[in-house]
Amino acid sequence: MTQYLFSVIHDYVNNPPIADPVKDAAMFARVGAFNESIKDQILFMGGLHSPEAATTCTVTNGEAIATDGPYTESKEIIGGLWVIEAATHHEAVELGKRATQACGVAVEVRPFHGI
Repeated sequence: MTQYLFSVIHDYVNNPPIADPVKDAAMFARVGAFNESIKDQILFMGGLHSPEAATTCTVTNGEAIATDGPYTESKEIIGGLWVIEAATHHEAVELGKRATQACGVAVEVRPFHGI
């Protein structure tokens, strides 16, 4: 089985996550049903706080520093993720299609390198 990262991509400017309690409740119900349907394939999942909660660690002149905020300014952010196992890339993509329907936003499906 190959492991895949499903990144939930939000348009932070035009459609921020956790913005409308009624709409969000319906989305969380759909995501919960999706999670239940693939629970044996989920290795890890979680939602992320907004980019303002980020701390970016970089190296400048050989020194590691931490800076408040996201690495780049962007209208698109990762709002959450799953790490799942799938037997084939096709299966992972089909699950990704179901994930995007549940979330109502784009989901990027990307395999991990084999070890």
